[in-house]
Amino acid sequence: MSARVAWISVSPVKGLALRQLDECELTEAGVAGDRAFFLVDEDDRLVNSKGLGALQQIVPRYDEAAGLLTLAFPDGTTVAEEIHLDGDVTARFYGLTVAARRVEGPWSEAISGFAGRNLRLVQTPGPATDRMRSGAATLLGTGSLRALERLLDAPVDGRRFRMNFGVDGVDEHEEDDWLGRRVRLGDAVVVPQGNVGRCAVTTQNPDTGAPDLDTLKALAAYRQDLESTEPLPFGVYAAVAAPGRVRVGDPVEPL
Repeated sequence: MSARVAWISVSPVKGLALRQLDECELTEAGVAGDRAFFLVDEDDRLVNSKGLGALQQIVPRYDEAAGLLTLAFPDGTTVAEEIHLDGDVTARFYGLTVAARRVEGPWSEAISGFAGRNLRLVQTPGPATDRMRSGAATLLGTGSLRALERLLDAPVDGRRFRMNFGVDGVDEHEEDDWLGRRVRLGDAVVVPQGNVGRCAVTTQNPDTGAPDLDTLKALAAYRQDLESTEPLPFGVYAAVAAPGRVRVGDPVEPL
């Protein structure tokens, strides 16, 4: 079977629930609308679902053209309003210093009330990715998920790994061989730059945020001694060489 795009996942607010798309615009900065916002604490440090898994229960939707951000909470409450920015923030983001803007409106209060912590919503000039300098998009082969399922003897939901694109029709961890190569992804071309190292977020149920599967122990059992750009590698991150439209079912082809 030829390789095809299996899924497209985004989250307009980093750390909140993923949304599954049928198609997207892949720009040089990443998937349009993905991680346009993130959360900081009172010290302007990044807060995500690694420390607050329940954040994955909040479902975000962002209409960039209308400037409308909607958050749906598990109790049925919805907070929706047009985005307005108010002041600059210098946020600490995985060792980086990131310029961001405070978002004025009801979202920070609603998220703080749900999480039980004082959190603020901020917006970045580009996607708030863990690899802001070189990782515009992420890819994971579904064959790699099957390898992990065999080791765990349990189903593994690909949403745990929060990757933009899943790829059907490739061998286990075949995406590792794409590092440094140009890969056609629908109408776009990407160049994988490195491995995605894994953290405790992958142990969390993507619907509830509660830890329920020891993915890290399983990855350590067969991936920790590999030569890779990050520890416990699973999937790759990529720069975008040629922007374009990407749809579920589109061909994926190393060039």
